[in-house]
Amino acid sequence: MNQAIRKRALLLRNPKARRGQESLEPVLQRLEAGGLDVTVETFEALPEIARDIVRLRHIADLVIVCGGDGSVSSSALAAMESGLPLGIIPMGTANDLARTLDIPMDLAGAADVIARGETRPVDVGTVNGHAFFNVASIGLSSDLAQSLDPALKKRFGRLGYAVAALKVMTRASHFGATIKEKGRTTAVETYQIAVGNGRHYGGGNVVEESAEIDDGHLDLYSLEMKNLWKLALMLRSFRSGTHGAWQEVRTARCVEFDIETKRPMPVNTDGEIVTATPAHFKVHPKAITIFAPAAPGRALPMHPFYHR
Repeated sequence: MNQAIRKRALLLRNPKARRGQESLEPVLQRLEAGGLDVTVETFEALPEIARDIVRLRHIADLVIVCGGDGSVSSSALAAMESGLPLGIIPMGTANDLARTLDIPMDLAGAADVIARGETRPVDVGTVNGHAFFNVASIGLSSDLAQSLDPALKKRFGRLGYAVAALKVMTRASHFGATIKEKGRTTAVETYQIAVGNGRHYGGGNVVEESAEIDDGHLDLYSLEMKNLWKLALMLRSFRSGTHGAWQEVRTARCVEFDIETKRPMPVNTDGEIVTATPAHFKVHPKAITIFAPAAPGRALPMHPFYHR
C-alpha cells in the first residue's frame, strides 16, 4: 500500500521586499497541495534569516525564502551548514538568482517548482566569510547600494536603480587596488571591481558570457577606463556578458581572489554592504541545493516529497 509522507517546509518571509506585502495564500496552497506542511516565519532584518534557520532546522526538511537576492544570500551559510535544500519565492526587485536558475517570477509558479521537487546543486561565493550567489563588487555598485533609498527602490524597482545610478556616476572617481590570483599580483586604477559567482546580476546583466552558477569558478572584471561616461557605450555588452572584449575592461577567472585597496572600501554582495577591503573571495563548488526547473538538455535530480 502506498503511503504519502509529507515534508516540513520552513518559509521565511521578508515583508520589506518589493513584493513582500503580496498575499502568500497562492504560494501556500501550491506548496501544501504538493505535499508540504509549511511553517511561516517573518523576519525584519537580514541577520535574522540565518538565526531562524539554525533555531528551527530541527522542524524542517527544506527552507523557503520569500524575498530578494539579499535575503536569499543571507540564508546561504546557514542552509549550507544545515544541509537543507533551499527554495526561492522571488519577491525582490532584481531577482537575479531566480533569473539565473529559470525560476518563474510568478509567485505561484515559483511555488510549483518547489512542489515538484526538482533540485540543482549550485556554487556559493564568499567574501571575507559572507556568502553571495550572484556578484560581489567594490566601487560603483557599492556606492549605488549605499545611496539607494529603500522607499525609492520598493516603489519604482529598476527605475529607482537607474535614477540612483545616474547620481552615483556624476560623482564617481577611480581608486587604486591590487588584485591577486594564483600568486600573481596586479596593480590597477579602476572604477569598479566585480567578482561573479552566478550568471545574472544588476537586474539582468551577465557576469561573463560563459558563466554558470555551477561551473566551479569565479569571474572577475575591472572597469579601467579614463572616462566613466564611456560606460554608456558598453551597456549592451554588459547585458550579453561580452564586456571583456573592451580594452578598458580587465577580466580574470579563478577559484580565489584577494583584493586590497589603498583605503578600506565597502564590499557589496547581492545588493547588500556586508564587509570591506581587504577582501578574500572564494568559490565553494556545488555547496548548496536549490529547487529549480530542469534546464534544456539537463536532467536534474529530484527531492521527492512522497515516498513509496
